[in-house]
Amino acid sequence: MASSSSAGRVLTLCKQFQNVLRISSTINTQKCAANLTKFQSHLYSREKSPLVAPCWFSPSSSLGQCRALHTTISRKGLEEFYDFPDNWGETTVKSGAPWTAKQLRTKSNEELHKLWYVLLKEKNMLLTVEQEAKRQRVQMPSPERIRKVERSIIRLETVVTERETALRLLQTGQEKGRPGAWRKNIFGYIYWYRFKEYAIPWYMNKRYKRKKFYTPKFVQPYMRLRLEKYLRERARKATLEKETQAKLKEFSAS
Repeated sequence: MASSSSAGRVLTLCKQFQNVLRISSTINTQKCAANLTKFQSHLYSREKSPLVAPCWFSPSSSLGQCRALHTTISRKGLEEFYDFPDNWGETTVKSGAPWTAKQLRTKSNEELHKLWYVLLKEKNMLLTVEQEAKRQRVQMPSPERIRKVERSIIRLETVVTERETALRLLQTGQEKGRPGAWRKNIFGYIYWYRFKEYAIPWYMNKRYKRKKFYTPKFVQPYMRLRLEKYLRERARKATLEKETQAKLKEFSAS
C-alpha cells in the first residue's frame, strides 16, 4: 500500500510539472512574438525617418527564420488614391515631363511592366483628385498631369506593340497578330479584312459567298464624286484657316 501511494504521488507530481512547463513555454512564445512585432515596427519607423541611416538588415531578414509567425505590415491603403498631404490646398504642383518613346525603348520588358503599373496608379490617383475637386467645386491643382500620364501610357503601349510586331515578324513573317489582307467592298472603300477559320471550304460556304470583295463598274463615278467632295472640304478648311490667321495678324498689328 505504501509503495502504491508513493508511486501515485510521484506520477501526480510529474503531471503537474509537465503542465507547468507547457504553460511557461506558451507564455514565452507569446512574449517572443510581441517583442518581435515591436522590434519590426521600431525598425520600420527608423527606415521611414530621414534622419536615421538605413540598417544593413531588414525586418524581413531578421524574421525569416520564424516560419510560424506572420508579422506582415500593411504599408499603404486607400491613401494611395489621394495626392501627398504636402500638395493639399496648393494651386500648382510641380511635375516632370511625360515619358518619351525614345526613353521607353531603352527599358527592358520587366521595367516597362513595372512602369505600367506605376503610371496606372498615378492616373487613378489623379482621377480621384479631379473628382474630389469637382465635388468641392474648386480648381484641380495642375490638371495637366493627367494628360502627361495619358501620353506616357499611350507611348508605352506603342513601344510594347513595336516589340511584339518585331518578334512576330521574326517568328512568322506576319505584321498583324491575326493574318489578313486589304480588300475592297462594293462601295469602293478599302479596308483590312481579317481571315477567319471555317469548318467547310470557302466554295461550299454560303455565308462567305455573300461577301463581295469587288467594286462594280457603275459605282466608279460615285467614287470620283466622293473624292471630289473630300478634296473640296479639305480645301475649304485650309482657306478658312488662312483667313483666320490673317485676321489675327491684322488684329495683333493694330
